[in-house]
Amino acid sequence: MNTPSPTLNLAACKVALVLNGASGKADGHANQDMIRDKLTPHVKEFVPYPVSNGADIPKAAERAVQDGADVVIALGGDGTQSAVAGALAGTGSVMGVLPGGTFNYFARELQVGETLEQALDTLITGQVRSMDVGDVNGRVFLNNASFGVYPKILERREAIYKRWGRSRIAAYWSALVTLWEMRDPMHLWVTLDGKRQEFHTPLAFVARSAYQLENMGLEGAEAIRAGKLVLFLAKGHGPRQLIVAGFRLVIGKSVRGQDFDLLVADEIEIDSRQPRRLLAFDGEKERATGPFKLRVQRDALRVIVPAGGEKATAA
Repeated sequence: MNTPSPTLNLAACKVALVLNGASGKADGHANQDMIRDKLTPHVKEFVPYPVSNGADIPKAAERAVQDGADVVIALGGDGTQSAVAGALAGTGSVMGVLPGGTFNYFARELQVGETLEQALDTLITGQVRSMDVGDVNGRVFLNNASFGVYPKILERREAIYKRWGRSRIAAYWSALVTLWEMRDPMHLWVTLDGKRQEFHTPLAFVARSAYQLENMGLEGAEAIRAGKLVLFLAKGHGPRQLIVAGFRLVIGKSVRGQDFDLLVADEIEIDSRQPRRLLAFDGEKERATGPFKLRVQRDALRVIVPAGGEKATAA
């Protein structure tokens, strides 16, 4: 859901930049001067908030809001964007998005531009929209939240990144190795809009990005645009089944009912025999204690998008 917001006069705004130096292929700090030079003529005040540890991103964004920032720009991948969005949701401060990660699903969905230069132009000439965000026990997510094998893939991916560097090939390899080593599926109880069901599955994936689902050739994009949560539950229990299903996913040939179950709801609660689990939020992982209550925060985040598009209004 996207709702028009009040207009924004960038020239009257204090603008903060939260940049994650560890995100993506390049050092985010190297871009700081270029961003400052590009934005300073168009804003009232520009203040950078650099961090070198991803865990410090929410605190930096919260500090920017407390310091009176009207616009908080996030430079980094989906994990960085999600962390900043979590700090801004419900505050009234506007979020700007500069892609700096591996996949950049959130930036691509907003169509802010594939490059840093294009995204900076969007910040200067763009417009403001209010948008929905996902919520798990009060923790905001933008693209997806997942339980089971995917958080373990992220653990393996970090180790491969450290050795070989960040790349999509490294990301896919980490998935293959983790799936091959996977053993026992999760035993979950899923409650959707008051109806409780039992599942044995290696992966529960809750989607909030219509763009990501369409990019992956999966159903559910229209339900997300209607403000719903979409839950995918993998059906294969063994490594071979999951690898075959993963291959079909990569080539856009996944089959509902064969590779996964798909459930749509306004609210979802997930409980497990193992109450404390490793979760993944927009490509970043953390441990949390269930039951896990998922919902949509309506129009919680104000974000700058390109002018004149479907996602934009006059600013």
